Amino acid sequence: MLDDVDFAYADGDKPILAGLTMRFPRGKVVAVMGGSGCGKTTVLRLIGGQVRPRRGQVTVAGANIDALDERGLYAVRRQMGMLFQFGALFTDLSVFDNVAFPLREHTDLPESMIRDLVLMKLNAVGLRGARDLMPAQISGGMARRVALARAIALDPSVLMYDEPFAGLDPISLGLTARLIRNLNDALGATTIIVSHDVQETFQIADYVYFIANGRIAAEGEPEALRASTDPFVHQFVHAEADGPVPFHYSGPTLADDFLAGGGR
Repeated sequence: MLDDVDFAYADGDKPILAGLTMRFPRGKVVAVMGGSGCGKTTVLRLIGGQVRPRRGQVTVAGANIDALDERGLYAVRRQMGMLFQFGALFTDLSVFDNVAFPLREHTDLPESMIRDLVLMKLNAVGLRGARDLMPAQISGGMARRVALARAIALDPSVLMYDEPFAGLDPISLGLTARLIRNLNDALGATTIIVSHDVQETFQIADYVYFIANGRIAAEGEPEALRASTDPFVHQFVHAEADGPVPFHYSGPTLADDFLAGGGR
């Protein structure tokens, strides 16, 4: 949960997020959407305790993330699973060892039990047969599924996905979306998706937050947002060029730039 959170990377900087209040109920898939650079991934960093809010409170499983010491933060992080953009697999470890990594790091389970758990996680994403391959030997879509198996290795109560559909072909994209939904329902977890992909995200999300200019511009269930007449929501959902989100970065007019002459 985020409660009236402000965030900037340094004192005096313009806030990246301002007055953000968001709820992520157990058992639900919640999407955080918006244009590039709007602060979507920063929301995940706040939840994971990688950065701290300037004002407001971030709460996970009843714990105030900002108030935790290092030991407490790591204890809460054990309840979280993270799928990074493009998977972020360890390139010198096999598929099996990538998924086994969090189990070996955070538990004292015997190797025989770790083996069984890894095979179960890989089977859940359809890649048990690829367990002995290296990341360089599998496709991008398969790598994303291996990373998903690694994210759920410890059966986390909170699953976070940073652009899980980026760079995937239509088949892999649809498969990944269904896996995210099915795994959430099977684990009874809280799932938070940061994504630009409107169609696939809307198919699996229970609730959506749109961020613009560091604030919540709109929120609601996917179908309500799809039918929204709000200019920002309509432009984003229907991928229209004209609307409140400009294509050009703010600056002098084109005429002024050319008339200035003499270089920069």
